[in-house]
Amino acid sequence: MNVLMLSSSRFGEYDYLAYAESWINEHLGAVKNVLFIPYAGITMGWDAYTVAVQSALQHLKVTGIHESDNPKMAIQNAEAILVGGGNTFNLLHLLYEHDLIDAIKHKVEQGTPYIGWSAGSNICGLSIRTTNDMPIIEPKSFDALHFVNAQLNPHYTDYVAPNFHGETRDQRLAEFCTLQPTVPVLAIREGSALLIRDNKLRLLGELNGFVFASQEKISFDNTQDLTEYL
Repeated sequence: MNVLMLSSSRFGEYDYLAYAESWINEHLGAVKNVLFIPYAGITMGWDAYTVAVQSALQHLKVTGIHESDNPKMAIQNAEAILVGGGNTFNLLHLLYEHDLIDAIKHKVEQGTPYIGWSAGSNICGLSIRTTNDMPIIEPKSFDALHFVNAQLNPHYTDYVAPNFHGETRDQRLAEFCTLQPTVPVLAIREGSALLIRDNKLRLLGELNGFVFASQEKISFDNTQDLTEYL
């Protein structure tokens, strides 16, 4: 598989997807025609979402899957698949509604490049139970694409605002690990990504990620082999 899982579409003062442009280009190689899945978009219409991605990636030809009368055939014919961020629950709901989960799995397992960011990365794990999003709609299942044999938590932050008294991200992930002690969670900060290539998994970017497992939080960096989580 060739899977690029970006934590976010923006980082710092960079324009939309600009911080990850070199990773995206290297991941796609000679591929210029990409299929974009905007299903996580809620407040932005899918046409506008596709235009935004096309504007950010001007060297590519970006086609929204919603433009096709046969989404499953669009997946089967795709040279590369891009899945954008937004609400993870809505994204997974529509993937199930259009019967695309197995189609995407099969296509990516054949080597078709996949790039996701935020929600589009979250669905690469075992399930979406560690998304940061509000469950505004109920998917058929929380089970996701299983590209990684772990849970994912994009947009990870350990920042706690002054006078904030709600649960922190660490506490929420610890709750998951308490109920699911054998299932690790890979948490990556904005500006980072996870890459599957040549049957190996590694971190991209300069910021450390974290593995939450049982009651442990273990830091990892871009020099470490994470293949045990495939």
